Amino acid sequence: MAGELHERVAIVTGGGRGIGRAIALGYAKAGADVLISVARSPEQAAEVVALGEALPGTIQAVRADVTVAGDVERLVQRALDVRGRIDVLVNNAARGMRFVNERFMTDPRPFWEADPAAWRMVIETNVVGVFLMSRAVAPHMLGAGRGGIINVTINEATMTRRGFSPYGPSKAALEAMTRVWEAELEGSGVAINLLAPGGATATGMVPDLVPEGVELLDPEIVVPAALHLALTQTSGERILATEWSDPSGR
Repeated sequence: MAGELHERVAIVTGGGRGIGRAIALGYAKAGADVLISVARSPEQAAEVVALGEALPGTIQAVRADVTVAGDVERLVQRALDVRGRIDVLVNNAARGMRFVNERFMTDPRPFWEADPAAWRMVIETNVVGVFLMSRAVAPHMLGAGRGGIINVTINEATMTRRGFSPYGPSKAALEAMTRVWEAELEGSGVAINLLAPGGATATGMVPDLVPEGVELLDPEIVVPAALHLALTQTSGERILATEWSDPSGR
């Protein structure tokens, strides 16, 4: 896999930790020039950039909130400055249930007890942020006649699980958007697909206390599938990393 993304330019939102960090490092290891967006924790971003220095590709960190149009435009321009194009967008940045209920896994609470500001923040990041990023990148991909958008999602059961709103419904909206955009991008050369780890993952969005019997997945479980989706020219895939094996045998 090393070198397969040589001279490809990728944006990975929320790349300072968890799934985004794993994908960014995986892409740089395969030779890509990667830009990660970080809304918080510049220290984590600096660590990812430092790790990237030993890899065949490159990693740059851009302080950007995907819900702010100006930040999105600045991030996209930084990516275009690398090679004049954007080959891959990974919409990974998300707000989880911890912002609504710190103990959501062990003490689920009904929607009527949720703080409206926290609810709005989750929807803004997980739905509107994906729209703003994809809207900003799509014209450049369409102009080039190629590119790939990867939307990071969750298990379908989690979308409707008790105590998991608005996080679950936000990802259901993400999947609906992805299917609509797939139809709108048909025949353009731009692929759009979905990627889920396949279970609760150690991303920093999971409480310190988890229910007995729950084993958190390592974020790196998504990397092989993320590499595959960065290279595919077809849409319509919904990959669960825990169940996926590379059809090419790499």
